[in-house]
Amino acid sequence: MSEPLHVHFEDLGVGEVVPLGACAVDGAALEAFVERFLPGWDVAYGAPDAMVYALWSRMFSDKASGWAQSKVLAVDGLRYQRNPPAGELMRGRMTVMGKDPVGDGKGILIAQHDLLDEAGRLVFSCLTRSLLARR
Repeated sequence: MSEPLHVHFEDLGVGEVVPLGACAVDGAALEAFVERFLPGWDVAYGAPDAMVYALWSRMFSDKASGWAQSKVLAVDGLRYQRNPPAGELMRGRMTVMGKDPVGDGKGILIAQHDLLDEAGRLVFSCLTRSLLARR
């Protein structure tokens, strides 16, 4: 039996920063990703943008797996600032920018997501709109 969903629309406040966790750019995964999806990319340049997106997407999915979230409606404003090298540890965070109740049963959560490298520099950011159940 699965665990009950523990984060609902009302549980997240505007301005709240939610840590998404951390992950490192694995050298073997980087080489496999480049070989499969971006032949010709030199791994010395670091993780390509598509891999950075995939790493963020996995961190967000893992964090939100216990949320009463029915779907992500949009991912907008993607910005890629750097291509982190193999071994670089990245930390993710989500900042709640706005909320919009939609009827009695659900609401839209607007959030900014950032991936930061070990020095605290921005690697990637985007905006999301997600549909969450209300309590």
